[in-house]
Amino acid sequence: MTAGSSVPTAEERAEQSPSGTSSPRPRLVRDLSLSAVLAGVVAVVVSYSGPLVIVLSAARAGHLDAGRTGSWIWAISIGSGLTCIALSLRTRMPVITAWSTPGAALLVTSIGSYAYDEVIGAFVVSGVVIALIGVTGVFGRLMRLVPGAVVSAMLAGILFSFGADVFTSLEHTPVIAGSVLLAYLLGKRWLPRYAVLLALAAGVACSAASAELHVRLDHVGLVQPVFTSPAFSVASLVGIAVPLALATLASQNAPGVGVLSASGYRPDDRLLVGSTGLVSAVLAPFGSHAVNLAAITAAICTGPEAHRDPRRRYVAGVACGVVYLVVGSFGSTLVAFFAGLPKELVAALAGVALLGALSGGLTGAVREERDREAALITFLATASGVTLFGIGSAFWGLVFGVAAHLALNGRLRRAGPPPADPAEPARRR
Repeated sequence: MTAGSSVPTAEERAEQSPSGTSSPRPRLVRDLSLSAVLAGVVAVVVSYSGPLVIVLSAARAGHLDAGRTGSWIWAISIGSGLTCIALSLRTRMPVITAWSTPGAALLVTSIGSYAYDEVIGAFVVSGVVIALIGVTGVFGRLMRLVPGAVVSAMLAGILFSFGADVFTSLEHTPVIAGSVLLAYLLGKRWLPRYAVLLALAAGVACSAASAELHVRLDHVGLVQPVFTSPAFSVASLVGIAVPLALATLASQNAPGVGVLSASGYRPDDRLLVGSTGLVSAVLAPFGSHAVNLAAITAAICTGPEAHRDPRRRYVAGVACGVVYLVVGSFGSTLVAFFAGLPKELVAALAGVALLGALSGGLTGAVREERDREAALITFLATASGVTLFGIGSAFWGLVFGVAAHLALNGRLRRAGPPPADPAEPARRR
């Protein structure tokens, strides 16, 4: 099946019996691969080792007790897990979701100014607004006007710092970061499907040998979600709901759709954005501020490292969702496990896992000569990390890239189908 399509290929039809029933083996079992599962696990490790810190900072700023903080982690983890699994299986694409990092950053400075039930009410309204913008197709129509080269350049800009972090980590822990890079390169030479697994194993071994591994599992127990009845006030809607919805759409969902498009898929924006917005609203009373499409962790699962066949990469999304559910069920207990991993190990592992996606983004950005300057501006703006009006650089990369494209070419060209996938000829043989 082609990425994003629901029409079965001849190969898939051949796997059905004459009566039209499916093959005895479920499709997920047939498509299962270690590389895709590992990609999903790495995506979760990156999520909990970095962006979750901002959520915990917001919880502290709101003076939340351990019960509500654990419920918050549970809600965003369960929401991310359910949407990863359901949407990946539904679309047969590696749909990776997560919680809104810029949204959590906004809450660090604002959550303490409102009663907690009003904060929950703002979360509910924000989720509903995002769902409506998604299902009506407004979001998708705007995204489809963005030139493909600009989208690819945005992807490259998002991932640039992660690629560079592989080498900056060498300055602090040359043994750990160096072992990750060396194992990855040797793996790409001899066992390309398991290059990331070898990099992870080498990094963990060197971290343990150098006494840099501080993972622990104390007092393992299930989270008890805390339900809070939402209250609504004009102040919290203006101060939290509106900026949270804008930041989530612009800084998370737009790059998330862009990552899938740049990887050769054709995402159904109505389904993806609408579903994540709805799940956000449903889980808001338990503390979830926003569940949305991921960009950075998505790129780990949409690239060739997940699987050489793009049709089988959706397994990475399912695996990611399963791990989210497990970690979320145990709340802060397993979060402490990920926090114990050396940051240099996480940075180096994420960097090598994203090299394929970064290469694809750069290739797509420079494919058409007439789009190269606009793509370059997009790349530089995105890679700069600039934040304006509380909205991150990925969105501004799109804005400046589209503006440059208009200035240079005079008009927008409606984005066509994604570029042909390099694995397609191999799949036909």
